[in-house]
Amino acid sequence: MAQPRRYVLTGAPGAGKTTLIQALRRRGHLVVPEAATDIIAARQAQGCVEPWREPEFVDAVARLQRRRRVAADANGDLQIHDRSPLCTLALARHLGRPVGPALAAELDLILRQKLYQPLVFLIGPLGFVTRTAARQIDYAESLAFAHMHEQVYAAYGHRLVDVPAGPVHERVALIEQHLSAPEEGTSRSRDFT
Repeated sequence: MAQPRRYVLTGAPGAGKTTLIQALRRRGHLVVPEAATDIIAARQAQGCVEPWREPEFVDAVARLQRRRRVAADANGDLQIHDRSPLCTLALARHLGRPVGPALAAELDLILRQKLYQPLVFLIGPLGFVTRTAARQIDYAESLAFAHMHEQVYAAYGHRLVDVPAGPVHERVALIEQHLSAPEEGTSRSRDFT
């Protein structure tokens, strides 16, 4: 049985990934929601104001990403993931945290099994960041965080496709254009379409 085609949306916090994921879901795509924001929301509901400061936070994100990836594999061949464990690696670096065992295991799988498509969608920033309980970052920090994601994906051999700011339907059309294209090889170049 062929491995599912798992595409990743990544980028700066507040760039509109969630809106794009929701639009793609409405168009019939199998989407896998972001794990970190769900863990933050759950822990904040339990009274922890800043869950990202907890020692187990990064590994908790990696474990939830794994569970969601495995569940998605039972439901569809083409999947769109709102972030991946490579984003969690960027998050660990941003927070100054070591790579724990759960994240290390996922990174090893990514290297050995090439779990995600070589093509990764880099969702361009909107020019501002709206702070939320889960997103305590300013615009300059969000750009630096996005750059860290670019470096991690490039280091793992992924090709980044820029999805610039614009109307949601145009961003979705750009993503779907690449989803329907023939399989593309791994490259370290960026595609500015």
